[in-house]
Amino acid sequence: MTNLNALSKEQLIALLQAANAPKRLSMKVSEKGALSVYGLGRFPVTLYAGQWERLFAAQAEIKAFAAANASLLATKP
Repeated sequence: MTNLNALSKEQLIALLQAANAPKRLSMKVSEKGALSVYGLGRFPVTLYAGQWERLFAAQAEIKAFAAANASLLATKP
């Protein structure tokens, strides 16, 4: 772990910017054969192939629902 007291102001700013930068998505197949997507939040989103297919098939419906409820939805970076 980095000793924050030993860092310069510029180093602290760079460290905070790196910590708050959008995370790149990555994927992995679990031991049980599910697809996990990392980088969306604290925990991965893990679904089996059939579940991903159902989600993708409902893409238009999900987008329409999100658009209709945009004023109620919170956003996170």
